[in-house]
Amino acid sequence: MTYRSNDESLERSTDKWMIWGLVFMIVLIVGFVAYLWFEPAGRADALEAHEAGLTELGTELYELNCASCHGADGEGGIGPALNSQEFLTAADDAQIKALISVGIPGSLMSPYLLDFGGPLTAEEVDGLATYLRSWEEEAPENPEWRACCP
Repeated sequence: MTYRSNDESLERSTDKWMIWGLVFMIVLIVGFVAYLWFEPAGRADALEAHEAGLTELGTELYELNCASCHGADGEGGIGPALNSQEFLTAADDAQIKALISVGIPGSLMSPYLLDFGGPLTAEEVDGLATYLRSWEEEAPENPEWRACCP
């Protein structure tokens, strides 16, 4: 047994709500398409700003913690040269962060991450690594980058 309403006002009300629902759905679809269109640029801008902030932080931290051993421009000194094509192309970001975080046992390179007894947070280690990576494009070739101790 089916129930049928002969009430025209109920029918118009239902049609009106269905039309509004359809309009709302179209607005949502257009909104999602617009979001997908503009979001990648927003994400790229945010990533660029984040990396610039990390580089700035890394610059300050390098001057305070690293320059005395690795040289003001990473040219080397007591420690190896960090501003060299050979080092920067051989080490990926994870390796650079690990070297900073844990240090190098048996050398003067002590750990710098708080978790290993150092003075820096994980974000500060990221900043240092980002700063070192910023040298890569203009880093000179230096096959003897490991040679230290003048």
